[in-house]
Amino acid sequence: MNTAYIARKVTLSDSFKERAEMKLRKLDKFFDDVKTQITVSAQKDVATVELTVWANGMIFRAEAQNADKLDALDEAIENLIRRIRKNKTRLQKKVKASGFEIPGEAPVEEEVDYDVIRTKEVSLRPMTLEEAILQMNMLGHTFFVFLNGETGAVNVVYRRNNGGCGVIVPVKE
Repeated sequence: MNTAYIARKVTLSDSFKERAEMKLRKLDKFFDDVKTQITVSAQKDVATVELTVWANGMIFRAEAQNADKLDALDEAIENLIRRIRKNKTRLQKKVKASGFEIPGEAPVEEEVDYDVIRTKEVSLRPMTLEEAILQMNMLGHTFFVFLNGETGAVNVVYRRNNGGCGVIVPVKE
């Protein structure tokens, strides 16, 4: 397991790193090769732990906040494992089908009146709508940009307020 730590406005002790690696061993029962990134930040009396895991071409992300960074770490790992278990059968099908590349979020386009805070590049590989919805759920995002394997067009799948999902399909005029 390859684990990277990022500390923002906080110092990470060796005991924190040891505990994190011990807790992350729970992921070994789901995946063989796992790359993780743990970002710990502190603002006032609240510690935030962001956990990102890359495994078998999938990205999993969880975040937790607590007064104690160890408790926030425990919550983030439990949230991640709960999300994996919830989608276990669909996930197993995708992992066995060799998965897909690690995409990021959609890039943010610059507009005149707005400041661009962050830009991400997206690696697009053809996938089905079901795979895109699964990836969106695994990331915990409300939308996901993907290359539709059937049409070859870039589509966006998004979570609707009523709980369902929608798909944005571009149409040339």
